[in-house]
Amino acid sequence: MLNGKTAVVTGGGSGIGRATAIKLASDGANIVIIHMDPEEKVAEVLSEIEALGVKAKAIRMDVSDFNAVKETVDDIVKEFGTIDILINCAGITRDGLIAMMKEEGFDAVIGVNLKGTFNMIRHATPYFMKQKSGCIVNVSSVSGIIGNPGQANYSTSKAGVIGLTKSTAKELVGRGIRCNAVAPGFIATDMTANLSKNNKLVDMIPMKRMGTADEVADVIFFLASDAARYVTGEIIKVDGGIAM
Repeated sequence: MLNGKTAVVTGGGSGIGRATAIKLASDGANIVIIHMDPEEKVAEVLSEIEALGVKAKAIRMDVSDFNAVKETVDDIVKEFGTIDILINCAGITRDGLIAMMKEEGFDAVIGVNLKGTFNMIRHATPYFMKQKSGCIVNVSSVSGIIGNPGQANYSTSKAGVIGLTKSTAKELVGRGIRCNAVAPGFIATDMTANLSKNNKLVDMIPMKRMGTADEVADVIFFLASDAARYVTGEIIKVDGGIAM
């Protein structure tokens, strides 16, 4: 049980982040959502989480901003007393063929997906080290493992998350801190709404369907729980077999 623990979920206002925040709250964790979503959308998530009997807060913040992340993490610890679980789920896409990709499109995706993950880990780690415990779960992608045409920026960012996960796990394991990642395949979310209409794409998936945000959240929950207390540095694919 996660009763009394505090979980910070970036990208928690929608998609996989939202499903993960609700899943963790259902097991008793207090939840802080970091988001860039419309306020009314986030208010719905907070209402659903609070109905589970836990404390919840939403903070609008750009995770690519190093100093803003530090200030936010410090404020969370002041209010909640601790951070026990960090879920790095914030992510964006700016798809395009590499021959025509603009610099700002590449930089924006790296900034949120990779640097944002680093920023959150960097500023949460001193608190994890002080309490000699902590759990980090990063959201990568099978695109970071096998690549994907039209997603040089996204695939690069998610491959970077895998390297960051493994380095973090090795650095912090002696301090009682675990770091793992999930690598989703094609998951039915707002980000993949257009892809869901592509029957040829779905046919490429051995299970012949897209995954759900809840299915990814279930694996994240496992990695955040005591059931995975002997697991660190792992990258678990949740992809219906597309990258096997």
